[in-house]
Amino acid sequence: MDEGLCQNPVPGSGFVDKTRIVEAKPLRSLAPVLPKSLQSSLSGQYPSVFPPFVLCEEPQESQPSPAPIPAPIRSYRNPVDEEETPHGAHGGTCSPMKDLNGKSEDADSQKRAVPPMNSCNLSQKRSKKTKESQLDLSSSVGISVALRDDGDREVVNLVLMTFDSIRRRLCQLEDSNELNTMMAIKRADLRASTVMTSKAFRTNMRRRVGAVPGVEIGDIFFFRLEMCIVGLHGQSMSGIDYMVVKDEVQEEQVALSIVSSGVYDNNTDDDDVLVYSGQGENFNKKDKHVLDQKLHRGNLALDKSWRRQNEVRVIRGLRDAANKNAKIYVYDGLYKIQDTWIEKGQSGGGVFKYKFVRLPGQPSAFAGWRSVQKWKTDSSTLRTGLILADLSTGSESIPVPLVNEVDNEKGPSFFTYFHSLKDPKPFSSVQSSYGCNCNKTCVPGDLSCSCIQRNEGDFPYTANAILVSRKPLVHECGPMCKCFPNCKNRVSQTGLKHQMEVFKTKDRGWGLRSLDAIRAGTFICEYAGEVIDRSKVNENWGYNDEYVFDTSRIFHPFKWNFEPSLLEEISTNISSEDYAISSPLIISSNNFGNVARYMNHSCSPNVFWQPVLYAENNQSFLHIAFFALRHIPPMAELTYDYGCSGQAEGSSAPKERNKCLCGSSKCRGSFG
Repeated sequence: MDEGLCQNPVPGSGFVDKTRIVEAKPLRSLAPVLPKSLQSSLSGQYPSVFPPFVLCEEPQESQPSPAPIPAPIRSYRNPVDEEETPHGAHGGTCSPMKDLNGKSEDADSQKRAVPPMNSCNLSQKRSKKTKESQLDLSSSVGISVALRDDGDREVVNLVLMTFDSIRRRLCQLEDSNELNTMMAIKRADLRASTVMTSKAFRTNMRRRVGAVPGVEIGDIFFFRLEMCIVGLHGQSMSGIDYMVVKDEVQEEQVALSIVSSGVYDNNTDDDDVLVYSGQGENFNKKDKHVLDQKLHRGNLALDKSWRRQNEVRVIRGLRDAANKNAKIYVYDGLYKIQDTWIEKGQSGGGVFKYKFVRLPGQPSAFAGWRSVQKWKTDSSTLRTGLILADLSTGSESIPVPLVNEVDNEKGPSFFTYFHSLKDPKPFSSVQSSYGCNCNKTCVPGDLSCSCIQRNEGDFPYTANAILVSRKPLVHECGPMCKCFPNCKNRVSQTGLKHQMEVFKTKDRGWGLRSLDAIRAGTFICEYAGEVIDRSKVNENWGYNDEYVFDTSRIFHPFKWNFEPSLLEEISTNISSEDYAISSPLIISSNNFGNVARYMNHSCSPNVFWQPVLYAENNQSFLHIAFFALRHIPPMAELTYDYGCSGQAEGSSAPKERNKCLCGSSKCRGSFG
């Protein structure tokens, strides 16, 4: 570890420029660890270049100050960053922790690992001034002191959405080279976590045994740090999270949660049983001899939990189909350890094994995911309720099954499957003929690209096709542009990328869901259909028609973009989230349409719509694209807010609305 990271311009310590990003040990926990030199000298006062949490180990000796490094091009002030950790790293058998260069830690460095600490105790050690500063910062974006310790569903979603919005923004800046290359970190999730932690923008910081308020069984996470900031699993790298509990007799450490990466654990045929391997290397590479795992730290906590029979949260890791080098984590609920034993590992050393058994009566999570994978990979697997193998009749590159597991209805009303707009009308507020002159593909940061200029100088998508921010209008490249059809600025024109399924709901007709996990900001589909005039919308057909989308409806406001104050961005060029559509766009999917016609309404939706504009045939056309509001687990119904139609033309009475059956705790009672 480069000792300069922990040094500070404080009396009694050396001075090193904090703007330099250096190598650090992998982050094991979000619990802050202050060097002794800082603990004795700071006295509650943090230098302006430090966040309130300094995540590093105590330096061994001082080093001369390096030459200063220029600030980033854009007005983004870098916080102090932690070291990157491998995505999905697991602290189980034969899983040495590695640094950025891929080097394994030696035994001494593992001994220096800090055990989990109680966030409440840590907060008591901070100075009053620092606490007040953090209260002001976090309350300005909507988290109270009480909700930091004990959250609920709404605040958990807020924290996760805020984390991902910051991560997307950092990816956007890095893709466009607006973060200094010497200061940029390839893992934007680590930087986003640093920002969230430094501002105390977290929830469920009070560590606990059992369920975590606001986190539901089946929730998915694309980053280990997402689980940390909502209190589900406090270790960013280790697979075992534990704490010390005290009773009338003694105090001992017990396990709170485990992450099963699926690499070292023996997954049995029973999805409700998991055989988990203990943590620690059992082969000493330095002396080249076999070692037995030790009954300490996480292993000892698991042993104590077996004896006490306390509940342990289990998170299962599965390979991400969209990124073979990454994992998706699903919260599988509460388990108890039924048995433990020692067996020989691959190297010959003793490995602790723990048999986890899932508590009955919990909703399906991992088991359901496994069933979906079988349907996708094995066509011979019986799919209950399958009516039609492909509703799109070949129009989509990925078949869209039609399924009814509720009653005997054989399918929805007839319509012609159409992938985009039929009879579209030119968008009047933008010049009809335009297109960029980019060679092959548009490059983020290239301000000579006319399409990037129309997006206020920002590339609207990250490198992996994730929408960065909601905008009044997103300008995509189209057939009029000289860039290749696979340009990354044509996300909404590429058709379905996930395995969709139209299914019969219990009480709301037909619905839409995905067999794949969907990441926040991912394009789902376009709202396809016939573009109709306002004059064709009347009392008998139009607003009351369930297959009409109207941009002039009143939609419930919500915030999805990053909070500039959290990133300390000085730039005033922050795009509004209010849509700017000069004239209403009304689309009917009654006769022509695609899977979007089956998305039901919800007052707490997981999908939102975004106006997208691009040119074709020497004219510009407006399209409605749907994106994931947050991470969506497989088999979860896709829903968006239908909005309200307001008053009928020439009438003071509001139009009749439909009763809402979304079941959300925030249900408004009606829609349409």
